[in-house]
Amino acid sequence: MKKQLLIIIGITFLFVLVGCSTDNKEETTEEDTTDTQESSDSADSDDEEKAAELSDIGGKELEGDLSHAHGMGYEENGERILFGTHIGLRYFEDGTWYEVTENQNDFMGFTVFDEGFYTSGHPSAQSDLPNPIGIQKSVDGAQNLESIDFVGETDFHFLTVGYKSHDLLLYNPDKNSKLDQGFHISQDEGESWKKVDASGLEGDYMEIALHPVDSNLVAVSTTQGVYLSQDGGNEFDLLSDGGQGIGVFFSEDTLYYSTYSGNANFIAYDLEADNREELNLPQLNQDAPLFISQNPQNEEEFAIYTIEDQAYISEDGTDSWKQILKDGSVQ
Repeated sequence: MKKQLLIIIGITFLFVLVGCSTDNKEETTEEDTTDTQESSDSADSDDEEKAAELSDIGGKELEGDLSHAHGMGYEENGERILFGTHIGLRYFEDGTWYEVTENQNDFMGFTVFDEGFYTSGHPSAQSDLPNPIGIQKSVDGAQNLESIDFVGETDFHFLTVGYKSHDLLLYNPDKNSKLDQGFHISQDEGESWKKVDASGLEGDYMEIALHPVDSNLVAVSTTQGVYLSQDGGNEFDLLSDGGQGIGVFFSEDTLYYSTYSGNANFIAYDLEADNREELNLPQLNQDAPLFISQNPQNEEEFAIYTIEDQAYISEDGTDSWKQILKDGSVQ
Protein backbone atom coordinates (compact mmCIF):
# COMPACT_ATOMS: atom_id res chain seq x y z
CA MET A 1 0.00 0.00 0.00
CA LYS A 2 2.82 2.42 0.79
CA LYS A 3 4.43 1.80 -2.59
CA GLN A 4 1.15 2.43 -4.35
CA LEU A 5 0.61 5.57 -2.29
CA LEU A 6 4.02 6.99 -3.21
CA ILE A 7 3.41 6.28 -6.90
CA ILE A 8 0.17 8.24 -6.60
CA ILE A 9 2.05 11.03 -4.81
CA GLY A 10 4.68 11.05 -7.56
CA ILE A 11 2.09 11.19 -10.32
CA THR A 12 0.23 13.93 -8.46
CA PHE A 13 3.54 15.84 -8.18
CA LEU A 14 3.97 15.62 -11.94
CA PHE A 15 0.45 16.94 -12.50
CA VAL A 16 1.26 19.85 -10.15
CA LEU A 17 4.30 20.59 -12.30
CA VAL A 18 2.16 20.59 -15.45
CA GLY A 19 -0.39 23.00 -14.04
CA CYS A 20 1.86 25.15 -11.90
CA SER A 21 1.81 28.87 -12.68
CA THR A 22 1.83 32.14 -10.73
CA ASP A 23 0.54 35.67 -10.83
CA ASN A 24 3.52 37.19 -9.01
CA LYS A 25 6.08 38.53 -11.52
CA GLU A 26 9.13 40.72 -11.84
CA GLU A 27 10.28 42.46 -14.99
CA THR A 28 13.30 40.85 -16.64
CA THR A 29 16.25 43.04 -17.52
CA GLU A 30 19.39 42.53 -19.58
CA GLU A 31 22.27 40.92 -17.67
CA ASP A 32 25.00 43.40 -16.92
CA THR A 33 28.37 42.58 -18.39
CA THR A 34 31.80 43.48 -17.10
CA ASP A 35 35.09 43.97 -18.89
CA THR A 36 37.68 41.31 -18.28
CA GLN A 37 41.18 42.25 -17.27
CA GLU A 38 44.12 41.24 -19.42
CA SER A 39 46.66 39.99 -16.92
CA SER A 40 48.59 36.87 -16.02
CA ASP A 41 46.27 36.27 -13.06
CA SER A 42 43.02 36.64 -15.03
CA ALA A 43 41.76 33.27 -13.81
CA ASP A 44 42.13 34.37 -10.17
CA SER A 45 40.40 37.64 -11.02
CA ASP A 46 37.49 35.78 -12.60
CA ASP A 47 37.14 33.57 -9.53
CA GLU A 48 37.12 36.60 -7.23
CA GLU A 49 34.59 38.36 -9.45
CA LYS A 50 32.30 35.33 -9.48
CA ALA A 51 32.57 34.97 -5.70
CA ALA A 52 31.62 38.63 -5.31
CA GLU A 53 28.56 38.13 -7.54
CA LEU A 54 27.45 35.07 -5.57
CA SER A 55 27.81 36.90 -2.27
CA ASP A 56 25.76 39.84 -3.51
CA ILE A 57 22.61 38.26 -4.94
CA GLY A 58 20.46 40.18 -2.51
CA GLY A 59 17.23 38.81 -1.18
CA LYS A 60 15.37 39.35 2.04
CA GLU A 61 14.49 37.03 4.87
CA LEU A 62 11.70 34.75 3.73
CA GLU A 63 8.23 35.65 4.92
CA GLY A 64 5.85 32.72 4.76
CA ASP A 65 6.38 29.18 3.60
CA LEU A 66 8.24 27.41 0.82
CA SER A 67 6.48 24.75 -1.23
CA HIS A 68 6.43 23.42 -4.79
CA ALA A 69 10.21 23.46 -5.16
CA HIS A 70 11.14 22.34 -8.67
CA GLY A 71 14.87 21.92 -8.18
CA MET A 72 17.66 22.45 -5.65
CA GLY A 73 21.42 22.76 -5.56
CA TYR A 74 24.45 24.23 -3.79
CA GLU A 75 26.28 27.25 -5.13
CA GLU A 76 29.92 26.62 -5.98
CA ASN A 77 31.18 28.32 -2.81
CA GLY A 78 29.02 25.93 -0.77
CA GLU A 79 27.47 28.69 1.33
CA ARG A 80 23.95 28.69 -0.09
CA ILE A 81 21.43 26.10 -1.22
CA LEU A 82 19.27 27.47 -4.03
CA PHE A 83 15.66 26.38 -4.50
CA GLY A 84 13.66 27.09 -7.64
CA THR A 85 9.98 27.45 -6.72
CA HIS A 86 6.73 28.40 -8.42
CA ILE A 87 7.16 31.95 -7.10
CA GLY A 88 10.83 32.52 -7.79
CA LEU A 89 14.20 31.83 -6.17
CA ARG A 90 14.57 30.94 -2.50
CA TYR A 91 17.80 30.07 -0.72
CA PHE A 92 19.04 28.76 2.60
CA GLU A 93 22.20 30.27 4.08
CA ASP A 94 23.76 30.03 7.55
CA GLY A 95 20.55 28.79 9.16
CA THR A 96 18.23 31.37 7.57
CA TRP A 97 15.81 31.24 4.64
CA TYR A 98 15.75 34.07 2.08
CA GLU A 99 13.67 35.04 -0.94
CA VAL A 100 14.80 36.91 -4.06
CA THR A 101 12.22 39.49 -5.12
CA GLU A 102 13.39 39.85 -8.73
CA ASN A 103 12.01 37.60 -11.48
CA GLN A 104 9.54 35.73 -9.32
CA ASN A 105 8.64 33.36 -12.11
CA ASP A 106 7.38 29.81 -11.88
CA PHE A 107 10.76 28.08 -12.12
CA MET A 108 10.39 24.59 -13.59
CA GLY A 109 13.23 22.22 -14.46
CA PHE A 110 15.43 24.27 -12.13
CA THR A 111 19.05 23.08 -12.14
CA VAL A 112 22.13 24.63 -10.49
CA PHE A 113 25.64 24.75 -11.98
CA ASP A 114 28.91 26.29 -10.82
CA GLU A 115 28.13 29.76 -12.17
CA GLY A 116 24.40 30.01 -11.43
CA PHE A 117 21.34 28.15 -12.63
CA TYR A 118 19.25 27.22 -15.64
CA THR A 119 15.47 27.02 -15.52
CA SER A 120 12.31 26.78 -17.55
CA GLY A 121 8.71 27.45 -16.54
CA HIS A 122 6.19 30.28 -16.73
CA PRO A 123 6.46 34.07 -16.34
CA SER A 124 5.07 36.01 -13.42
CA ALA A 125 2.58 38.86 -13.85
CA GLN A 126 5.28 41.53 -13.81
CA SER A 127 7.49 39.79 -16.38
CA ASP A 128 7.64 40.72 -20.07
CA LEU A 129 8.70 37.18 -20.98
CA PRO A 130 6.29 35.15 -23.15
CA ASN A 131 4.59 32.10 -21.68
CA PRO A 132 6.27 29.62 -21.40
CA ILE A 133 9.71 31.09 -20.78
CA GLY A 134 11.69 28.36 -22.60
CA ILE A 135 15.23 28.01 -21.21
CA GLN A 136 16.57 30.83 -19.05
CA LYS A 137 19.96 31.25 -17.39
CA SER A 138 21.02 33.38 -14.44
CA VAL A 139 24.49 34.00 -13.00
CA ASP A 140 23.43 36.60 -10.42
CA GLY A 141 20.85 34.84 -8.27
CA ALA A 142 17.80 35.56 -10.47
CA GLN A 143 18.32 39.31 -10.47
CA ASN A 144 18.64 39.00 -14.25
CA LEU A 145 17.69 36.24 -16.68
CA GLU A 146 19.28 35.47 -20.04
CA SER A 147 17.00 33.83 -22.60
CA ILE A 148 18.74 30.81 -24.12
CA ASP A 149 16.08 29.34 -26.46
CA PHE A 150 12.50 28.15 -26.94
CA VAL A 151 10.99 31.27 -25.34
CA GLY A 152 7.24 31.24 -25.90
CA GLU A 153 7.41 27.63 -27.10
CA THR A 154 8.14 25.03 -24.44
CA ASP A 155 8.14 24.49 -20.69
CA PHE A 156 10.80 21.89 -19.89
CA HIS A 157 10.04 20.04 -16.66
CA PHE A 158 13.05 17.75 -17.14
CA LEU A 159 16.13 19.92 -17.63
CA THR A 160 19.58 19.35 -16.20
CA VAL A 161 23.10 20.73 -16.60
CA GLY A 162 26.62 19.40 -16.09
CA TYR A 163 27.76 21.30 -12.99
CA LYS A 164 31.19 22.06 -14.46
CA SER A 165 30.82 21.13 -18.15
CA HIS A 166 27.73 23.35 -18.60
CA ASP A 167 26.32 20.79 -21.05
CA LEU A 168 22.52 20.79 -21.11
CA LEU A 169 20.23 17.76 -21.24
CA LEU A 170 16.46 17.98 -21.53
CA TYR A 171 13.35 16.00 -22.28
CA ASN A 172 11.15 17.75 -24.83
CA PRO A 173 7.48 16.81 -24.22
CA ASP A 174 6.24 17.87 -27.68
CA LYS A 175 7.80 18.79 -31.00
CA ASN A 176 8.74 22.47 -31.24
CA SER A 177 10.48 24.64 -33.86
CA LYS A 178 13.86 22.91 -33.40
CA LEU A 179 13.43 19.68 -31.46
CA ASP A 180 11.41 16.52 -31.86
CA GLN A 181 9.84 14.93 -28.82
CA GLY A 182 12.37 13.14 -26.62
CA PHE A 183 15.77 13.63 -25.02
CA HIS A 184 18.28 16.11 -26.46
CA ILE A 185 21.74 17.27 -25.38
CA SER A 186 23.61 20.50 -26.04
CA GLN A 187 27.37 20.73 -25.55
CA ASP A 188 27.62 24.41 -26.48
CA GLU A 189 25.30 25.87 -23.81
CA GLY A 190 22.17 25.76 -25.96
CA GLU A 191 23.54 26.90 -29.32
CA SER A 192 22.85 23.52 -30.94
CA TRP A 193 21.15 20.28 -29.93
CA LYS A 194 21.58 16.58 -30.65
CA LYS A 195 18.84 14.01 -30.08
CA VAL A 196 19.72 10.97 -27.98
CA ASP A 197 17.91 7.65 -28.31
CA ALA A 198 17.25 6.99 -24.61
CA SER A 199 16.51 3.33 -25.31
CA GLY A 200 15.91 1.04 -22.34
CA LEU A 201 13.94 3.50 -20.21
CA GLU A 202 10.61 2.28 -18.83
CA GLY A 203 8.02 4.03 -16.68
CA ASP A 204 7.07 7.66 -16.07
CA TYR A 205 10.01 10.03 -15.56
CA MET A 206 10.69 11.49 -12.12
CA GLU A 207 14.15 13.13 -12.35
CA ILE A 208 17.17 13.37 -14.66
CA ALA A 209 20.83 14.12 -13.90
CA LEU A 210 24.00 14.74 -15.90
CA HIS A 211 27.51 14.06 -14.59
CA PRO A 212 29.33 17.30 -13.63
CA VAL A 213 32.15 16.84 -16.20
CA ASP A 214 31.53 13.65 -18.22
CA SER A 215 28.34 13.96 -20.26
CA ASN A 216 28.52 10.31 -21.26
CA LEU A 217 27.06 9.61 -17.82
CA VAL A 218 23.33 10.26 -17.54
CA ALA A 219 20.86 9.08 -14.87
CA VAL A 220 17.07 8.98 -15.08
CA SER A 221 14.67 7.93 -12.33
CA THR A 222 11.26 6.57 -13.29
CA THR A 223 8.36 4.78 -11.68
CA GLN A 224 10.19 1.56 -12.65
CA GLY A 225 13.54 2.37 -11.04
CA VAL A 226 16.81 4.24 -11.58
CA TYR A 227 18.54 3.95 -14.96
CA LEU A 228 22.14 4.76 -15.91
CA SER A 229 23.56 5.53 -19.35
CA GLN A 230 27.29 5.50 -20.07
CA ASP A 231 27.05 6.61 -23.70
CA GLY A 232 25.47 10.05 -23.38
CA GLY A 233 21.89 8.86 -23.02
CA ASN A 234 21.55 6.61 -26.06
CA GLU A 235 21.21 3.37 -24.08
CA PHE A 236 20.13 2.98 -20.47
CA ASP A 237 20.44 0.03 -18.09
CA LEU A 238 18.38 -0.46 -14.95
CA LEU A 239 20.67 0.23 -12.00
CA SER A 240 18.45 0.00 -8.92
CA ASP A 241 17.55 -3.32 -7.31
CA GLY A 242 13.84 -2.64 -7.03
CA GLY A 243 11.14 -0.13 -6.23
CA GLN A 244 10.30 3.21 -7.71
CA GLY A 245 13.12 5.57 -8.69
CA ILE A 246 12.87 9.03 -7.11
CA GLY A 247 15.92 11.33 -6.93
CA VAL A 248 19.24 11.24 -8.85
CA PHE A 249 22.42 13.28 -8.38
CA PHE A 250 26.03 12.94 -9.61
CA SER A 251 29.24 13.89 -7.88
CA GLU A 252 32.42 13.32 -9.88
CA ASP A 253 32.86 9.72 -8.70
CA THR A 254 29.44 8.72 -7.34
CA LEU A 255 25.81 8.56 -8.42
CA TYR A 256 23.53 9.19 -5.46
CA TYR A 257 19.95 8.05 -5.90
CA SER A 258 16.81 7.41 -3.90
CA THR A 259 14.16 4.74 -4.37
CA TYR A 260 10.93 3.77 -2.67
CA SER A 261 9.70 0.24 -2.00
CA GLY A 262 7.69 0.26 1.20
CA ASN A 263 10.18 2.81 2.56
CA ALA A 264 12.71 5.25 1.13
CA ASN A 265 16.26 4.15 0.37
CA PHE A 266 19.30 6.36 -0.29
CA ILE A 267 22.11 4.74 -2.27
CA ALA A 268 25.66 5.80 -3.18
CA TYR A 269 26.77 4.02 -6.36
CA ASP A 270 30.53 4.14 -6.97
CA LEU A 271 30.89 4.76 -10.70
CA GLU A 272 34.38 3.27 -10.94
CA ALA A 273 34.16 0.36 -8.51
CA ASP A 274 30.60 -0.56 -9.55
CA ASN A 275 29.39 -1.07 -5.99
CA ARG A 276 26.58 0.33 -3.85
CA GLU A 277 26.45 1.66 -0.32
CA GLU A 278 23.19 2.32 1.48
CA LEU A 279 23.20 5.68 3.26
CA ASN A 280 21.21 6.86 6.25
CA LEU A 281 18.02 8.92 5.88
CA PRO A 282 15.87 10.77 8.40
CA GLN A 283 12.53 9.19 9.30
CA LEU A 284 10.44 9.89 6.19
CA ASN A 285 7.50 7.47 6.57
CA GLN A 286 5.73 7.40 3.17
CA ASP A 287 7.94 10.16 1.76
CA ALA A 288 11.21 10.07 -0.21
CA PRO A 289 13.97 12.43 -1.41
CA LEU A 290 13.07 13.96 -4.77
CA PHE A 291 16.05 16.35 -5.03
CA ILE A 292 19.53 15.50 -3.75
CA SER A 293 22.59 17.75 -3.62
CA GLN A 294 26.10 17.64 -2.17
CA ASN A 295 28.15 20.63 -1.07
CA PRO A 296 30.95 21.06 -3.67
CA GLN A 297 33.26 22.33 -0.92
CA ASN A 298 32.46 19.58 1.61
CA GLU A 299 31.69 16.03 0.48
CA GLU A 300 30.30 15.24 3.94
CA GLU A 301 27.46 17.75 3.55
CA PHE A 302 24.23 16.73 1.78
CA ALA A 303 20.84 18.33 1.32
CA ILE A 304 17.60 16.60 0.35
CA TYR A 305 14.15 17.89 -0.56
CA THR A 306 11.29 15.40 -0.46
CA ILE A 307 8.08 14.87 -2.38
CA GLU A 308 6.06 16.14 0.60
CA ASP A 309 7.91 19.48 1.00
CA GLN A 310 10.41 18.45 3.69
CA ALA A 311 14.05 19.50 3.52
CA TYR A 312 17.03 18.27 5.53
CA ILE A 313 20.78 18.88 5.77
CA SER A 314 23.44 16.42 6.91
CA GLU A 315 26.92 17.66 7.76
CA ASP A 316 28.39 14.28 8.74
CA GLY A 317 28.03 12.15 5.63
CA THR A 318 24.33 11.28 6.28
CA ASP A 319 24.93 9.91 9.80
CA SER A 320 22.52 12.54 11.15
CA TRP A 321 20.10 15.05 9.64
CA LYS A 322 18.74 18.46 10.59
CA GLN A 323 15.32 19.43 9.28
CA ILE A 324 15.21 22.90 7.71
CA LEU A 325 11.75 22.68 6.09
CA LYS A 326 8.74 20.90 7.56
CA ASP A 327 5.59 20.47 5.46
CA GLY A 328 6.65 23.58 3.54
CA SER A 329 7.18 25.65 6.71
CA VAL A 330 10.67 27.06 7.22
CA GLN A 331 12.46 25.94 10.38
